[in-house]
Amino acid sequence: MSEQRPEPIFNAPWPALLAAASILVPHVLLLRASDATVESLALVPRDFWNGAWTGPVTMMFVHGGWVHALMNSAFALALGAPVARLLGLNGRGGGIFCLFYLISGALSGVGYAAIHPDSANAVIGASGAVSALMGAAARTMDYEGRVGPILGPRVLSLGLGWLIVNLVMAVTGSLLTMGTGAVAWEAHLVGFAVGVLLIGPFARWAGVQPRTPETD
Repeated sequence: MSEQRPEPIFNAPWPALLAAASILVPHVLLLRASDATVESLALVPRDFWNGAWTGPVTMMFVHGGWVHALMNSAFALALGAPVARLLGLNGRGGGIFCLFYLISGALSGVGYAAIHPDSANAVIGASGAVSALMGAAARTMDYEGRVGPILGPRVLSLGLGWLIVNLVMAVTGSLLTMGTGAVAWEAHLVGFAVGVLLIGPFARWAGVQPRTPETD
């Protein structure tokens, strides 16, 4: 089997392009937004548990700078491509992809809020949703057009690698953000797990059958 090469950006599936655009376009629109506006869109765990329910969704459209936005959009494009192809590139498949992206990202935020329920720190970014695309893509990489096992080799290897990367982030987060704040690495790990778990039901919704009856 010949080695697969990344496709040019113009051949990327439109749902993956839409995910990348949902990061870059709001970032441009919010470049001149006030700190108060940005904080109103962020996830603040303490406020979330006091009834500010929109934070886990709106935080996905706010980023802390061009590096943050460009990295997330690039990974959303790359990791979203196999997931989009799995779910289908018609209107129904694209809609299911968008729901998967939004729901997974929101759950990663809720997971972070559950870990830090009393935190008053504002959390922004689509990293949790992008991590969910990673988890979902991991279940498709060795099974073209199908969803592989939850504990498949690619899921375990990528999951371990992502765990190590995020533990490094936990220690060096302030260095990576140049002192502007910590990295919400827990949301990344929650997002990965959510993506691994939810891609099965979403794929069945899109009409994709699992590799075997036991894989989901």
